[in-house]
Amino acid sequence: MKHQAGRRRARRLAIGTVVVLALAGMNGPWLYRFGTEKYHQYKINQPEYKAANGRWEIIDFPDEYKQNTIHAALLRTGKVLLVAGSGNNADNFDAKKFDTRIWDPVKGTIKKVPTPTDLFCTGHTQLANGNLLIAGGTKRYEKLKGDVTKAGGLMVVHNENPDKPITLPAGTKFTGKENGKTFVSKDPVLVPRAEKVFDEETGAFLRNDPGLGRIYVEAQQSGSKYETGTQDNYTVRGLSGADARNTYGIAEKLALDKKDFQGIRDAYEFDPVAEKYIKVDPMHEARWYPTLTTLSDGTILSVSGLDDIGQLVPGKNEIYDPDTKKWTYTDKTRQFPTYPALFLMQNGKVFYSGSNAGYGPDDVGREPGVWDVETNEFDEIPGLSDANMMETSGTVLLPPAQDEKYMVIGGGGVGESRLSSEKTRIVDLKAGSPKFVDGPSLEKGTRYPQASVLPDDSVLVSGGSEDYRGRSDSNILQARLYDTESNTFERVADPLVGRNYHSGSILLPDGRVMFFGSDSLYGDKANTKPGTFEQRIEIYTPPYLYGGERPDLAGGPQTIERGESGTFTSKAAASVKKVRLIRPSASTHVTDVDQRSIALDYEVSGDKVTVTVPENKNLVQSGWYMLFVTDGDGVPSKAQWVQVP
Repeated sequence: MKHQAGRRRARRLAIGTVVVLALAGMNGPWLYRFGTEKYHQYKINQPEYKAANGRWEIIDFPDEYKQNTIHAALLRTGKVLLVAGSGNNADNFDAKKFDTRIWDPVKGTIKKVPTPTDLFCTGHTQLANGNLLIAGGTKRYEKLKGDVTKAGGLMVVHNENPDKPITLPAGTKFTGKENGKTFVSKDPVLVPRAEKVFDEETGAFLRNDPGLGRIYVEAQQSGSKYETGTQDNYTVRGLSGADARNTYGIAEKLALDKKDFQGIRDAYEFDPVAEKYIKVDPMHEARWYPTLTTLSDGTILSVSGLDDIGQLVPGKNEIYDPDTKKWTYTDKTRQFPTYPALFLMQNGKVFYSGSNAGYGPDDVGREPGVWDVETNEFDEIPGLSDANMMETSGTVLLPPAQDEKYMVIGGGGVGESRLSSEKTRIVDLKAGSPKFVDGPSLEKGTRYPQASVLPDDSVLVSGGSEDYRGRSDSNILQARLYDTESNTFERVADPLVGRNYHSGSILLPDGRVMFFGSDSLYGDKANTKPGTFEQRIEIYTPPYLYGGERPDLAGGPQTIERGESGTFTSKAAASVKKVRLIRPSASTHVTDVDQRSIALDYEVSGDKVTVTVPENKNLVQSGWYMLFVTDGDGVPSKAQWVQVP
């Protein structure tokens, strides 16, 4: 549109003007009067610069309220839930020091919230009633090879009794029949009864397929001499009679190898009004690094994660019913890497972009495509560039959501690879045969890019690092606005704080964007000093908030049914050019499958703006939304909260 093109020209002109001023300053008295840093501060605070590039501001909480924020979600109260759990700090985990904060960006207040368990690397999503569903977290921290002193690993317990399950308590001992070595379980395990198998044609009994339970075991003493090198069968100590005959263990190598994180089954709803966690039924599977995604019927799909013995959940996905607060398995299995980016489509299917956080086989569940959860059919989507660098990439549903176009941003090679991609890839799922095409490139290969949809239909892309976890001082202090109409990036003001692993961004109701976290592996370019967690919050004020008086928006209903309308009041009603319904974010590990911006039809009469919510329940999922109106200069109102039941 003309006003958008005009804004782009104005921004380029303003940037050009700033460059001229900078050059003049470098050759004149300003440099000596202010010094380099003072001059920079002078430059970025000029009205012309802010109107073209926006402005960054650091929010540094008092020491007693600081934490290592891993997860953040915007609540329907306008406050932000900041969750650390143990905050990637093993000392906190051992001390059971688990943290949550609630921050009010309007009043500037922050408070501590009791945290029931280690919600570090949990999954979360917004529910229809405004609560936040949180599921999974940490049962055990990883141990790197060299730190492991007792040989251990996976023991698969078999139960051949078809008449009853058996429970083995923590501390159960397993002794190898061939190697004679004894290992001890760390947790209790329930082993289901065996399943009787009959011939489908004759009905004749064929066999009992044993029930299986998995448990982590380790040697009773430290040292390499307790390692095993091959598979063995293990007797279960303490059993007698039929239980002893029917129950046994099988384990492959039990060694001093690296031990991965282990997940938990716990699930909670966070109530934003009471500001407390409410325990609900646990998941069937323990999950560390899971993704939660809303389905067509309003239930929540929980996918992937590391289980309670530190292995990738083998495609056993499950669904949470917010009415009953209970979980049920899906009928069929499908495996993905951890934190897969999964989005509900307008046809009720689920789009998997290929973005993920890393744990899982290199050759399983990595291809992007469209997944029918009910039938388990999966249609791959071709054309993805840098397909071997999808870990730590970001995916965003481009505005407006009706267009069903997605952008996949950056990414890196599997594991601790130094590979990183400067690509963006765009796919139009409404096309007859969808395929990825490259969008505008980033300047540098970028892991962990943050992307937030703004009310004017632009997308803020910021931060990240060129290398794994910011290694070799590779944080990228750059930000861009993506223009959906021109398919172009435009550089804006540089952030003040580097953001890589364990960082995220959230659109606030006033149109600003907050950034949290960052967990660099090292603290110097030579990679000799340990990194420190970035505890400061940073706020970006986009250029549109320096572009003139923003339209007001008031009144109107708090609830609007799909297909129905609501009328709001605005003195600037005649200037309104867009109305957007934006779902609040829940962000972690470059994964935010909640955010979407939906275009609303509207009519203006005097100082009244009447908006209509689309009928498609897959496009407009039940829940609370921010309603923004934007004028012809691209300046948005502050949001009004609206619930779509």
